[in-house]
Amino acid sequence: MSTTAFGKQGWTPERLSSLDGKTFLITGANAGAGFEASKILLGKGAEVVMLNRNAKKSKAAIKTIKGQFGKDAKVSFVKMDLAELNSVREAAAKVIEQIPKIDALICNAAVAQVAKQQITSDGFESQIGINHYGHFLLINLLFDRVEQSSGRIVIVGSEGYKMGLKTIQFEDLNFDANYHPNNTYCHSKLAQMMIGYELQHRIEHANKKVKVYVCHPGASKTSLIKEDASWATRIVWSLMSLSPMVQTAEKGAYPEVMCATEESLDPHAYYGPSGRMNWVGPVGECKLEPFVRERAIAGKLWELSEELTGCKWSF
Repeated sequence: MSTTAFGKQGWTPERLSSLDGKTFLITGANAGAGFEASKILLGKGAEVVMLNRNAKKSKAAIKTIKGQFGKDAKVSFVKMDLAELNSVREAAAKVIEQIPKIDALICNAAVAQVAKQQITSDGFESQIGINHYGHFLLINLLFDRVEQSSGRIVIVGSEGYKMGLKTIQFEDLNFDANYHPNNTYCHSKLAQMMIGYELQHRIEHANKKVKVYVCHPGASKTSLIKEDASWATRIVWSLMSLSPMVQTAEKGAYPEVMCATEESLDPHAYYGPSGRMNWVGPVGECKLEPFVRERAIAGKLWELSEELTGCKWSF
């Protein structure tokens, strides 16, 4: 599918009809693209459950949303830290207990450009630990609930996937020998995207009733580049954010909302801004580099991820 399938302007929220009765879970939804996606979905009558690690920021985000949409806006928060597998397990158990249906799980949260190597409590380099392993476990734990609604899983990748090593560094997943803020981030997003396509392949083979879509937000004014990034990275990003090559966080949310709601999508495609360098522009289908679909690599990563997160898939 090309962008022209949605017209010259690409996909926009104007295509959305009522989402009343639909429930969407979004990781990292108290700021940036996840917050904007929440507002778009709530504006169409959906229920949104935020999965965030910071309770104070989450409560503030919910207060802002209810100030905009009214006190009856169907938005709630479950505390979850993707850097801690036990936190992911606890959050998933609470979701299963409290949320009767999931129409889409949007894996939006991420960290990027961490200046110096950081190791999570589970022993993972922080960027792959949060961006990949945390989401891998979460998807596994909530998969059955998503399938009950014939729902969707949305993987928010990054154009950075093609800027790093372009394969998985199995011999040193924590980058102990060659840590680099950008290369390691790109590696984590490639891992996340490879698993997304591998999951869709396994779903189809097992005749499961879930669709997986992979997208990217382009270059958006979000909180992705945080205090963990080097001062030089933060300065460069702040200057870039003033240019036409960076779009608003709201527009950065369009691809994930589209993948969570649009009926005419191809689960084997890759979606996001399709303008110059895929940083901005109309949202539609983008070129996907073939190394993302190397199933031998994806299969090895899948098995290793099962082992490292202690979760075994049933198919």
